[in-house]
This record gives sequence, structure tokens and C-alpha cells, in this order.
Amino acid sequence: MAANSRTIQITQVREWQNGTATTKTDYLAAEEPLEIRIGDTPISVTMRTPGHDRELAAGFLFTEGLLASRKDLVSLEVATAPNVGEGADDAPSAMNNAVVATVADGAAPDLERLRRHFFASSSCGVCGKATIDAVRSRTLTAPNSHFRIAATVLTRLPETLRESQDVFDRTGGLHGAALFDSQGNLLVAREDIGRHNAVDKVIGWALLEGKVPLGDIVLLVSGRGGFEIVQKAVAAALPLVACVSAPSSLAVQLAREMRQTLVGFLRGERFVVYSGEERITPA
Repeated sequence: MAANSRTIQITQVREWQNGTATTKTDYLAAEEPLEIRIGDTPISVTMRTPGHDRELAAGFLFTEGLLASRKDLVSLEVATAPNVGEGADDAPSAMNNAVVATVADGAAPDLERLRRHFFASSSCGVCGKATIDAVRSRTLTAPNSHFRIAATVLTRLPETLRESQDVFDRTGGLHGAALFDSQGNLLVAREDIGRHNAVDKVIGWALLEGKVPLGDIVLLVSGRGGFEIVQKAVAAALPLVACVSAPSSLAVQLAREMRQTLVGFLRGERFVVYSGEERITPA
């Protein structure tokens, strides 16, 4: 994933080491607001790392249940949203920071019945929803029960994802998400300052490519596995979610309820299976 000119910002810092301060150039992961609209109606503002914005919007609309399938989406256009932030017209907040979705006739969600406009921060997408129950009440089906992956393949995935994180290499400040097939082949990897945004980007890529449902695919995330990541994965019919760090209690509960395989602490030759152990084979 080659970094574009808006994913990284350069700054001057003072670094202290062994009692000595020096001035040096440092690289920061960019963070800007993105407004997602259906027609003229704003649906969400999320703080994200610029890049793959159409995928992010598509993934968000699909995993949040505002689109049922790829055929519901007529178009996605990148636009300027100067009202998202403050400052001069040439400030980052005014540069192509909106994606406008056009949906098929009869497929548009009842916007008047939405309990709120979504707002997602870069640290937690589910924060601010009216209730957790509103997320869990969606019609979600159990993933493919026949999917299998070898434990030896699973343990190779984090290194493959890590090698694809160009912006993380320079900034140390981004989460990664990736989709793999059962043989460990990397299909797509994306980075974002928000872990849930990175997941929306890879699922959005799959949706736009006509690959959803993802019944034979593994989702790997570089950090912890929270409730919303599992919920988004179930929405895309992903049978296995693996995270490099720990899952949350609600994530484990949802994975068990939906009979999805959830793996945590995937590091080196070790991992912990919290749900769906039958999908992982010894070799």
C-alpha cells in the first residue's frame, strides 16, 4: 500500500535521548474528517486517514446495514465538504472530504427513522450508538460453517500484513486490516488511524469488487478485536476474525452467538481461540 501525499504529514520535533535534545523531522499519520452522505443527507462523520475513501464509505454503509448488497449502490462520488471542519478553504478539512452515495430506487434506507446520525471517532466506531442492542438487533446470519484454515497458515498472516503497512512503517500510528484466503494469500490490506475504518475499507473493497459475501475469507486486524469489528465481519459473512491483540468481552459474546471463529493474540506461533475452534485445523 503505497502512501499518498495526504496519508502522511511532516513535522519538526525535539527528541531527547541520553540527556541530549536534537531537532529532527518526524512523520505523522494524517487524520481528517470524512463526511458520508446518501444523496444530500449526511449520514456519518468519521475521523480517518485519507485514502481509499470510496471503499471506506461503501464498507460503512454496508456493515451498518444501510445497504443490503452491491446492487443497492448506484455510485459513490468524492466531493468537497467544507462544512465538515473549520478554517480556510485550502485547509485539510475542506479538501475532498466527503463521499456521496447514490442508491438504487427502493433501496434507500428510511432516513427519518434512523435513531441518530452516525458519528464515529477514530478510536471507537460503536461509541455514541443509541444502544448496543440496536446493533445486535440487525438481521445477521451465521457465517460459513464449512470453512477451514490450517493453524500454520494462520500464524503467517500477521507478518504478511505487517509487510504491507507502508504508512505504519513511517509513522508508527496506524491500524491495519487485511483479507486472506484459506491458503494465506493476501487479497487486500488497508491502513487507517481508526481500526474500524480499516475494516470498513477492506470490506468496502470487497463489496465494490462484487466479492461479498466473504464466506471463504479471513479478516485480520493489527490491534484488538472489539465488538464492532466482529459485527462488521458478521455482516460481510466472514467466518473467521483474527486479531493481533485481545478481543473484548462483547466481541467474544457476539462471535459465540453467531458461531463465528474469533482468534486473539495471534503472534508468532501462538494464538488463542475464543470461538469456533472447529474451523482451525492442525495442518
